[in-house]
Amino acid sequence: MTMGFDIREQDAQTAARTGRLHTPHGMVETPAFMPVGTRGAVKGLTPEQVRATGAQIVLANTYHLLLRPGIDAVEQLGGLHRLMAWDGPILTDSGGFQVFSLQSLRRVGEDGVWFASHIDGAPLELNAAAAIEAQNRLGADIIMCFDECPALPCSTEALTAAVDRTIRWAEACKQAHRRDDQMLFGIVQGGTDAEQRARCARALVAMAFDGYAIGGLSVGEDPAERNATVGVTAPLLPVDKPRYLMGVGTPMDILAAVEAGVDMFDCVLPTRNGRNAYAFTRQGPVRLRNTAHSQDDGPIEPGCDCYACRRFTRAALRHFFNVGEMIGPILVSWHNLRFYQRWMAEIREHIDRGDFAAWAARQRELNEDMTQAGFDDTSDAAPRLSERKETQT
Repeated sequence: MTMGFDIREQDAQTAARTGRLHTPHGMVETPAFMPVGTRGAVKGLTPEQVRATGAQIVLANTYHLLLRPGIDAVEQLGGLHRLMAWDGPILTDSGGFQVFSLQSLRRVGEDGVWFASHIDGAPLELNAAAAIEAQNRLGADIIMCFDECPALPCSTEALTAAVDRTIRWAEACKQAHRRDDQMLFGIVQGGTDAEQRARCARALVAMAFDGYAIGGLSVGEDPAERNATVGVTAPLLPVDKPRYLMGVGTPMDILAAVEAGVDMFDCVLPTRNGRNAYAFTRQGPVRLRNTAHSQDDGPIEPGCDCYACRRFTRAALRHFFNVGEMIGPILVSWHNLRFYQRWMAEIREHIDRGDFAAWAARQRELNEDMTQAGFDDTSDAAPRLSERKETQT
């Protein structure tokens, strides 16, 4: 069994790099996008369909699996890979995001968080040791430290307290980790405050985790602040360890983060927007409920090789959404995940080729042209707070 991370190519003009993340269930080419399977399944798609999009690794959520079906049940079924029928790498979040998203149903203490289940109100205590034990038992390839994700904006006092807890809990997670076949990632918090991010990063790097995540973004901050925060945080993390930006984001957000040296991403946008008839294309977003598509016999995106684009017209997809046929959300989610994987493959290709900086600049110009023409890639796509919560609750 080999675990670790090695860099293949480094862009000469930016911090972008391609690499290989080695896990017990296979190797992941980075930069990589992870489809979100919060409760053990990517919404609307079979594992074979997810794999057909080009996905190499998927994500699940510890908090939700603790509630249903429960860690004992997952173990009895043979572990998380067996439950999900996914034979590739899996990453599990620790449940730390629910500290943010379920604010009305939890109480934060110095040693952990007490939740009232969003399902039936049953009490649940989650702390560093419990989060790590649960993830050790679930058996994912990559597991995350338990952290506190503060809402933004927040006071200096609240932000400082959240970073303090995140550092303390990270140390407790490191001590609680019992499996040598799982990589444990620390999570850097600190809002959009560069000094707090640096303080948190220094403390976590000293603990020598297997990888590092940038958490606490896409929770209310301006996109420009988000990108700036990633830009100052990523260089603080070890060059030889994988860097993971949690819960972000749009294709252009991902591009900016890759330029800053980030290797891994997850976001609900492809599937959530797909369920709402919003398709990503290189020509701009397509809103398939619009009357303009009622007789359109073209695919969602010319040149796309996904099943939806090869077999169905925009008019057919519009019809499925209008009459409530579940195949509509399935097909557009499938297309969107394939769009993201094609985007990541193109990013990797240009880094390896040595012309990434020029290519990225051109993509930014094209995006600006589309925005000015009325194709706003972020206004309808960005994960607003209520939509981030939807995916986690």
